[in-house]
Amino acid sequence: MKLARLIKHLLLPVWHVRGVFARADLAAIGAAVSASEAVHRGELRFLVEGPMPVSALRRDESPRQRAIELFARQRVWDTEENSGILIYVQLVDRRVEILADRGIAAKVPQAEWDAICRGMEQAFRAGQWREGALAAVARASELLAVHFPVGGRNPNELPDQPLML
Repeated sequence: MKLARLIKHLLLPVWHVRGVFARADLAAIGAAVSASEAVHRGELRFLVEGPMPVSALRRDESPRQRAIELFARQRVWDTEENSGILIYVQLVDRRVEILADRGIAAKVPQAEWDAICRGMEQAFRAGQWREGALAAVARASELLAVHFPVGGRNPNELPDQPLML
């Protein structure tokens, strides 16, 4: 466990990181997810986390490892067509991770998702939180529409509104 990272996570107040995305931003992201899911059969889950739990920090979890844990906890893997996507924003570590369930991972290489992550991080560094998030949802939607186009049944299996931890 790195002491500097632990201190950053312990000392940064939750209210500060919750102020990064205004309510209007979260509503816009939720609306973008809803609109996105109308053009494909994938399921997007947008999750923003401020300080990580001490237990995760003790295990020295990377943002990727934390995303994997939350992917399971939020049941993103549990969609009918294995078409769940988690967009995880770790505000304290300033990292974004996108995890795709096996149905999508078989069709879209991780490098595509990583490019979206790096684009979000670049936008976030410029203070463009809403724009970066909306661009990521739009690009994910484009990829999902190619590989999981709408056809027949298209249930909404995961909440569309972003989750703030």
